[in-house]
Amino acid sequence: MRRRAVIAGLGAGWIGTTWAQAVPVIGFLSGRSQDEASGDTAAFHQGLSEMGYVAGRNVALEYRWAEGRTELLPDLAADLVRRQVAVLAAVGGNNSAMAAKRATATIPIVFTSSADPVLVGLVASLSHPGGNVTGVSWFDAELGPKHLRLLSDLIPEMTVVALIVNPQSPEVTQQRDAAQQAARALGWELQVIAASSEKDIDAAIALAKREARMPS
Repeated sequence: MRRRAVIAGLGAGWIGTTWAQAVPVIGFLSGRSQDEASGDTAAFHQGLSEMGYVAGRNVALEYRWAEGRTELLPDLAADLVRRQVAVLAAVGGNNSAMAAKRATATIPIVFTSSADPVLVGLVASLSHPGGNVTGVSWFDAELGPKHLRLLSDLIPEMTVVALIVNPQSPEVTQQRDAAQQAARALGWELQVIAASSEKDIDAAIALAKREARMPS
């Protein structure tokens, strides 16, 4: 619900007043699938509606979905730039924001991200983002150690834990290092397992159960 509220708020704030187009076109770039992101798009429409914008009436929307295949994001972002959208909304994963930034230095980009946007190079600083990129981040790497401490309270006898990461994610190093530090503090062994796409997740979970001796 929190992410949907953020996206609704971003939708409400993305329409400017200096656009040359009679009907502004917003590009919506997501690393997820249309079905998976249905809640996010509904929240986005809600945010636009609160500002008086209705898709097909006084604003046009161009959607591009990577369907979990992050390698498609650069081409999808470039396609929206060629479409000359007025604003590019990059959601559904940090790679969407990175692809959008690489695609244009002039079209305004607003992102949602779980990473530290300064650390991964999205913005110059939190107080002064600079350039054409701004957005919202919930600093997911900082949550990893908290998750491990909660897990230690729930299963105090655990000594080995697995962390499944996407090696293509821009914040993977920060997530892994923070989790490693927390695991050492708890006296645990941390097994890091890669899952680059949705189809890899089931195999990664099965391996995690074997490596960490997690209960089924």
